[in-house]
Amino acid sequence: MARTAVAYSNLAGNASTADPAGTTIDSTLVTNGVRVANAVPEETVIRVTNTAGATKVVTIGGGTYPPALAAGQGTITGTVPATTGVLWFGPFESGRVLAMANTAGVISGDLNVDFASGTTGTITVFRVPRGV
Repeated sequence: MARTAVAYSNLAGNASTADPAGTTIDSTLVTNGVRVANAVPEETVIRVTNTAGATKVVTIGGGTYPPALAAGQGTITGTVPATTGVLWFGPFESGRVLAMANTAGVISGDLNVDFASGTTGTITVFRVPRGV
């Protein structure tokens, strides 16, 4: 199945931003995973909340973008505490996390996120503005 696209929640430079609700992590997101299309990893911060009764592991997909030196370093994982847990990921290095679209070496520009079985809660993908 195709990954579920999650859009950015943009932070406003030199201003305030209301806390967005995020995207609900349901069985579809757990099964298929999430993709942040056209990601700008250096400006991306991800917040994951966990409402499940047990800790859950979240995985940011390892990049496959050669010739970057950081490609192939593997995934980035974190364990979100149970029930009311919150975990933040990022910002990231493009060469470490960007996924390839196909075997021909075409870069998709996607940043992929996977959840452990039984994960519930929300995911919010923030884009931090540059030059502020």
